[in-house]
Amino acid sequence: MKAIVHTKYGPPDVLQIKDVAKPTPMDHEVLIKIHATTVNRTDCGFRKPEYPLIIRLVNGLFKPKRAILGSEFSGEIETVGKDVKLFKDGDQVFGLTGDSFGAHAEYLCLPEEGAIVTKPVNMTYEEAAAVCDGAMLALSCLRKVNIQNGQKILIYGASGSIGTAGVQLAKYFGADVTAVCNTKNVEIVKSLGADRVIDYTKDDFTKNGQTYDVVFDAVGKSSFLRCINSLKHGGIFLETDLGFLWQNVFFAIITAKFFSKKLAIAIPKVSKENILFFKEIIEAGKYKAVIDRCYPLEQIIEATEYVEKGQKTGNVVITLGQQQNLTRWT
Repeated sequence: MKAIVHTKYGPPDVLQIKDVAKPTPMDHEVLIKIHATTVNRTDCGFRKPEYPLIIRLVNGLFKPKRAILGSEFSGEIETVGKDVKLFKDGDQVFGLTGDSFGAHAEYLCLPEEGAIVTKPVNMTYEEAAAVCDGAMLALSCLRKVNIQNGQKILIYGASGSIGTAGVQLAKYFGADVTAVCNTKNVEIVKSLGADRVIDYTKDDFTKNGQTYDVVFDAVGKSSFLRCINSLKHGGIFLETDLGFLWQNVFFAIITAKFFSKKLAIAIPKVSKENILFFKEIIEAGKYKAVIDRCYPLEQIIEATEYVEKGQKTGNVVITLGQQQNLTRWT
């Protein structure tokens, strides 16, 4: 089978398309023919560690243990192991591989109890592949602060993968949502349900005098100290970026003990239950995928270079085989 392989850390051109052995499912596993996957910031972070000590400690000091990246996928089950009860051949599925990666390939084996469920009936393969990573991270953050009906939340970086998910999930939970993004994405973010949108190229939300129960930094480009005056008494700043890990851990400990305004860090939980929740709200019309553009597997380097510019809207999808019709946002 074809797969995108990297055997050393480095820039996007360390990614190579190669023929590798097609996996064989164990008794409790399913073999999935991948139709679509994505390139996200986790893939980029593990390929060329921006914070090398953290990543190399978990992924290999000198060369990557996980040679095939890709965590989001959608596809069709080709074969099931003899003990599999939840799926059958031909099922259309989507989900997450977690920290094992492996979705940048034509085939993938996963345990049937993993974060995999049947695909929403109202989504294409491309759309389904563009759901789980951003939604999982956003959901973990919102659950961390126990977002409530009527609470005011500001989402900074509302047009990225995590941000577009955060806007929709916060609205689903009944929050009043202020979204922050650039000019080109204002209308897109409004269409996702944001109650108001601030264009950061024109206005600085930290200086307008408004305060919120939660400030959610979905792109790791702000900080607790910068946003502290935008928090209500008892308000919480949510961070998603590893770049400020030690600083954030320090503030999370200190603010939890001594201050009314707090910093919180969520640890995402990859689970079948969460993927089932995403499927439920998608089929109920409460959540939609946001896709910037699609690339074939053979153009993985170009796709990765585009993601690393940091200006994508929603998600960048990688297609394998026949591409389905879908609506793009840009």
